[in-house]
Amino acid sequence: MPRRPENVVRCASELIGATPLLELVRAGTGTRLLLKLEQFNPTGSAKVRMAREMVLHAERTGELRPGGHIVEPTSGNTGTGLALIALERGYTFTAVVDDHAAKDKLRAMKAMGAHLVSVDNAAGGGPSTVERRRIAAEFAARTGAYQPDQHNNPHNNAGYRDLAAELLADLDTDVDCLVGAVGTGGSLCGTVEELRRRGSGVYAIGVEPVGSTIFGGAGGSYWQTGAGSPAGFPIGANVKYDAIDEGCRVGDIDAFATARVVARRTGILVGGTAGAAIQVALRRLVHLPAGSTVVVLVCDAGEKYLDTVYDDDWLCERGLFDRAAQQRIARLCQAYDESVRLATYRVERTGA
Repeated sequence: MPRRPENVVRCASELIGATPLLELVRAGTGTRLLLKLEQFNPTGSAKVRMAREMVLHAERTGELRPGGHIVEPTSGNTGTGLALIALERGYTFTAVVDDHAAKDKLRAMKAMGAHLVSVDNAAGGGPSTVERRRIAAEFAARTGAYQPDQHNNPHNNAGYRDLAAELLADLDTDVDCLVGAVGTGGSLCGTVEELRRRGSGVYAIGVEPVGSTIFGGAGGSYWQTGAGSPAGFPIGANVKYDAIDEGCRVGDIDAFATARVVARRTGILVGGTAGAAIQVALRRLVHLPAGSTVVVLVCDAGEKYLDTVYDDDWLCERGLFDRAAQQRIARLCQAYDESVRLATYRVERTGA
């Protein structure tokens, strides 16, 4: 038989990138909302991109040597990314976590050989971000472990250059509007900066939980994980405010309701912070010029939240289950569908 090239990789990190775009809705004006489905990366998250880049840079500079130790405070997705890269490259990895993280993220890190150091949750059940960071810094100082510091490491943002290139390669038009959670700043700001470096005129909307201090105001508790900056936590250098044209806050109820509607509409499960970003994009779509392309960065897989975001009992116990909120989002999607049908009908009748 004739030999042909094989499509086989030798390690999981070679599967990073080339994630798909899914059209969620389209308006009758031709404006569309696309989801960049980063859960198709290994570990089910965009953050494996920056985990790899931070570790490779540390190797190049000598901060990480063969057999070294990595420590990082994490709500889970950065941790699973670092766990993967550490096991492939022969490092020990310690994640400083709390119970605010999704249980499946903690289980995934342990399954890949990571050591977990658990910190008590903050008052009110929110993330203990300040305490996790303190414990990680003490651990690094005591053991000599390398701490990437995802909030301030510029190679967090640099890890998303390929994501920007993928968007431009997969579309026959510019990205008119990019919407995403801010969090550490890496995925949104890093992608926006690279898009603009490549000539894009993208308008960037950053989305944060109500209670996050990234866009100012008093801090409060929230249940969205992987984004947000609680009261008392210094906002890192990777949040590039000059790259973000507009900041929005979305509460847990609307974020989780949107994620659940997306699951029922597409069969794709997304995380809660992605739900928040999609909610903002859905409401913005009708106000954009005809033919615009809006992309939401879906940085996380919803399968990690089956016992939280997608669990009625968990939501009800915390006062987060709101059927009316889900119905509002579903009706908004249906309105876009109807606008496409009406536009098609007009074209068929008038030829214009």
